[in-house]
Amino acid sequence: EVQLVESGGKLVQAGESLRLSCAASGDTFDDYAVGWFRQVPGEGRQGLSCLSTSGFDYSDSAKGRFTMSINNARDTVFLEMRRLKPEDTAVYYCATVIEGDYNDCLQSYEMERWGKGTLVTVSS
Repeated sequence: EVQLVESGGKLVQAGESLRLSCAASGDTFDDYAVGWFRQVPGEGRQGLSCLSTSGFDYSDSAKGRFTMSINNARDTVFLEMRRLKPEDTAVYYCATVIEGDYNDCLQSYEMERWGKGTLVTVSS
């Protein structure tokens, strides 16, 4: 089973960019849809982007500033975040679901396996 490890979170200033990584340990993402989510205390996990056999999909909150990509080995996905705002402060997670086993991979309840997350803090 794929194990997910996120990295890249840190404290940044508003307006800066940051790239997060999610590595699949012991597997690739070939048989999965993989998504990026974020969560602030007291709220549910918000879907940002997803890669599936249908390609890349983005939530409205991610369109225009966030870009998801995957490496050639297909074992690491990235989330490039630009023009960061204080409201982007959250724990960022990647998650997977077996391809074909879901309806909408931007919905957190559809995802089966999660990483532990990486904290992004944006100061004003």
